[in-house]
Amino acid sequence: MDFGQTAEMLARIQFAFTVSFHFIFPAVSIGTASYLTVLNGLWLWTRDPAYLRLFEYWKTIFAVTFGMGVVSGIVMSYQFGTNWSVFSDRAGAVIGPLMGYEVLTAFFLEAGFLGIALFGRKRVGDTLHMVAVVIVAIGTLISATWILSVNSWMHTPAGYAIDANGNFVPEDWWAIVFNPSFPYRLVHTVLAAFLTTAFVVGAVGAWHLLRDRTNRQARTMFSMAMWMAVVVTPIQIVAGDLHGLNTLEHQPAKIAAMEGHYESHPDGAPLILFGVPNETEQRMDYEIAIPKLGSLILKHDPDAPMQGLDAFPPDQRPPVVIPFYGFRVMVGIGFLMLGIGLWSLWARWRGSLFSNTWLHRASIAMGPSGLVAVLAGWFTTEVGRQPFTVYGLLRTSESLSPVAAPAVGASLAAFVVVYFLVFGAGVFYLFRLFARVPALEDDHELDKGPVRAAGINPGPAQDDPLRQGGRHAF
Repeated sequence: MDFGQTAEMLARIQFAFTVSFHFIFPAVSIGTASYLTVLNGLWLWTRDPAYLRLFEYWKTIFAVTFGMGVVSGIVMSYQFGTNWSVFSDRAGAVIGPLMGYEVLTAFFLEAGFLGIALFGRKRVGDTLHMVAVVIVAIGTLISATWILSVNSWMHTPAGYAIDANGNFVPEDWWAIVFNPSFPYRLVHTVLAAFLTTAFVVGAVGAWHLLRDRTNRQARTMFSMAMWMAVVVTPIQIVAGDLHGLNTLEHQPAKIAAMEGHYESHPDGAPLILFGVPNETEQRMDYEIAIPKLGSLILKHDPDAPMQGLDAFPPDQRPPVVIPFYGFRVMVGIGFLMLGIGLWSLWARWRGSLFSNTWLHRASIAMGPSGLVAVLAGWFTTEVGRQPFTVYGLLRTSESLSPVAAPAVGASLAAFVVVYFLVFGAGVFYLFRLFARVPALEDDHELDKGPVRAAGINPGPAQDDPLRQGGRHAF
């Protein structure tokens, strides 16, 4: 079962498929963990029951996405041994310890305190429970840090030497961890996770506002999500621009593919808004471009020269189609997010934030936009690194295990079937959780988490804090 493809291409498709499933869950859980920290902190500070209700509502969703992220990540890691054993052998001395540090730090923190964060409020008290919630959020950020350090090193390798057998060996761990692209990727990815969560939260809040504009919990989550859109989206646009400048410095061929520049431009490059890449003829068909704007954005000089793909040997040029379109999808969604944020700011000023039906509908439509953007960005950066696994040093074709195409094709088919069944059911359950009305009908639902959400009634709780008063800050 080779689907008419080589073993290398099938292995790349398999890794892309499993990583795509994995990526969407941490993109939500990283942001949700920080959101839970904010909600719990606001509850302790204000004693407003709306925050506690929302914490209980979103902690179940976090638990499900966190669990699916862990499972999909474990499955993905096995492919380093099955399909990419040569890469693992040659680069394992560098990437192995970094991935091990992720387990020893982030995963232990998350595993050690997750139970307390989800179920322990009445058992350990508010203070220790808050500590647990904060530690889980920090754990998700530390996990992202180590994984992005590994990925960034593959793009901008540093601090290594190559031994007599052609293997990468570490020489300077500080240079390896804090390689040239790592800070930019970390900031860009974490902000993307926050925006992804914000628009998921905003979509859920908007959905319930369309059904009941007076629902305090729906109003609170929608308001908080729109504040995130207003504040974080401009920061993300700036961070993305800085990341692009760093990529231009270290991976100019990738930038040429993203921009669709098959030819070099010695007197200033245009910004190609739309076109159809023609890989056979090495040109952009049906091009719509703004002269000089590409050089102005990337080099802050409209007449600055820009390299095209013709400046690189043919066997070192990345494919153009996926980076070109993926980059435009990511940037386009970013500006749509900014538009929603500004629209919400205008509605807030007009006093119609909770009654603007069209804003709520647009927010629902934008609910999955963050997930689409992070996947488009990942496709752009990873395909743009081709034909290398370790940029400029180890080719993808040299990293493959000695496996036959039918074997890889069979495992890919199995992954597709199992993933759509298992994670399809998980996503269906998440939508069931989203559909719950955030104004919980029974106060005793609090602090029961996934047990109560699954429909099991544990009985009334005593001394429920929601019976207390509070003030509403949003």
